[in-house]
Amino acid sequence: MNDAMSVSLSSDKLRLSVAVITKNEEDRIGHLLESVTFADEIVVIDSGSTDKTLDICRTYGARIFHQDWLGYVGQKQRALELTTGDWILSLDADEVIPDTTRMEIITALSTNPCHASGFSFPRLSRYLNRWIRHGGWFPDRKVRMVRRGLGRWVGDTLHERLEVSGNVAQLNNPIQHYVYRDIFDQIRTINSFSSTFASTNRSRFPEVYLLLGLFHAVAKFIECAIWKLGILDGAAGLIIAVNSSFYVFLKHAKVWEKDIPEHK
Repeated sequence: MNDAMSVSLSSDKLRLSVAVITKNEEDRIGHLLESVTFADEIVVIDSGSTDKTLDICRTYGARIFHQDWLGYVGQKQRALELTTGDWILSLDADEVIPDTTRMEIITALSTNPCHASGFSFPRLSRYLNRWIRHGGWFPDRKVRMVRRGLGRWVGDTLHERLEVSGNVAQLNNPIQHYVYRDIFDQIRTINSFSSTFASTNRSRFPEVYLLLGLFHAVAKFIECAIWKLGILDGAAGLIIAVNSSFYVFLKHAKVWEKDIPEHK
C-alpha cells in the first residue's frame, strides 16, 4: 500500500464515524465498507437482514445494532445517535467513497479552514453500466458529513435530508452511488415509492388529478430527456427519462385508484 493510500484520520487525532442503515444488502455492502476503512468507527443499523449482510459487516469490525424499521428519517437519525466520533459521515449501502473523495475528506477535517459544521458532496450515480451525468442526476449534491451534535435527519417518508446547524462547506469529489441493480430494481423502487406517496396523499377530484398526472408525466420526460440533456447519457438516459415519467404518472394513478367512487 502506498503512502497516499495509507493516510487516515488517526494521525490528526480526529475521530470519524460512518453511519449506515441496512437490510439485505449482501451484494453491495462490502464495497461500501471497504471504501471507508479509513474511518475510526463504522455503525450499522440493521432492520432485519436475512442474508449475509451482517456477517460481512462483522468482518469490517462494524458496531451492529438492530432497529425495526422507523422510516428513512428515523432509521438514519438512530444511526447518527449511536455513533461516537467527532464527525459523522452518513452513507447508504449502495454508495462508495472513492480514493479522491477519501483524501478530500481527510484534508477537510484536518484543516477545516472555514470552520464548517457540515460538508456536502456531489453524488455520481452509476446505472446500466455507465456513470449518469445528465437528466438531473448529477451533481445531486447531498449533505452527508456533520460535526457531532450539529446535525439531524429531517423530512417526510420519501425525502430525507441531513439538516445542519451552522455553516455547510462544499467538497468537490463525489460519493459514487450504485443507484439500482438493474431495470427491475428501478421498477420495484418506483412501485414502492409511488405506493408510499399515495398512502399519504388524497384528491377531492380523482379524475382531474389523474389527468394532471398525465400532463406532469409528459413534462417530466421532457425535463429529464431534453431540458436536462438526459439523451446525452444514451440508452440509459432514455430509460431514466421514461421511468421517471412513469413514476410521476403512477403516483397520481394510485391516488386516483384510492379515491375513486365505487360505481354500481
